[in-house]
Amino acid sequence: MRPRLDPAWLDTQYNNRARVPDHATVLASWAEASALARARSPAQLDVPYGSGAGETLDVFPATVPGSAAAPVLVFIHGGYWRSLDKAEHSFVAPSFNAAGAMVVVPNYALCPAVSIEHIVLQMAAAVAWTWRRAADFGGDPTRIALAGHSAGGHLATMLLSCRWKELADDPPLQPLAGALSISGLYDLEPLRHAPFLQADLRLTPSSVARLSPAFFPRPKGAKLFTTVGSEESDEFLRQNRLIRDVWGPTAVPVCETVPAANHFTVLRNLADPAGRLHELALRLLGLR
Repeated sequence: MRPRLDPAWLDTQYNNRARVPDHATVLASWAEASALARARSPAQLDVPYGSGAGETLDVFPATVPGSAAAPVLVFIHGGYWRSLDKAEHSFVAPSFNAAGAMVVVPNYALCPAVSIEHIVLQMAAAVAWTWRRAADFGGDPTRIALAGHSAGGHLATMLLSCRWKELADDPPLQPLAGALSISGLYDLEPLRHAPFLQADLRLTPSSVARLSPAFFPRPKGAKLFTTVGSEESDEFLRQNRLIRDVWGPTAVPVCETVPAANHFTVLRNLADPAGRLHELALRLLGLR
């Protein structure tokens, strides 16, 4: 089904801060929990993965005893490619560290200073850095999975289709075990018509085609788990179903809604050791 492209309607569908009145409280709770997570962790902060603007990441080593190399979860934050920061998402790491995983949280430059295409390449560079350097921090480069929220879900999904050998010689053809996309975006055409995003994202028909995973062939060698909060807009629910419909159940074996969760509170389910999203991420990491 093609999306409606009425601009006013699209704003009501995609402007999540307007849809969730207490979003500021949720974002403040992320920042508070993240500061606490950094204070309690032997994390390595602001490690460069490149030399450009925004090209640093935080590494949270596994905290369980033992000498085996830990699988690595790379978490990519959201914010419509134009806001938020890795420092507000450290709270994702502690429960995965306790389960035996290393967590990497990269930053990226923000629109409109850069394009979404630029951000995709930055995230590919962050993954390549993780593959090369994971062992230096106790991680296993053969077990890397992605998780991303909102725009981060889009970026994680894009990376499953990355042509790694065109970027560098050393990474394998597919360095990723898979990705968990939470409230992800797979067809960017509606965003091109949403007035509240147009000035910052500056999408064109050609960039939409390059940046919409729903237009791509399904990737080989890695699985996508796609999820969305049950209280999110009809468009986010449609986006969640769309990638499963296009890529099929072999490439997208999980396509679910998270009960009683909106676009912001859904992330609690990832950080919660009892959450379904936490379980799905552990499955991609080979820990479940």
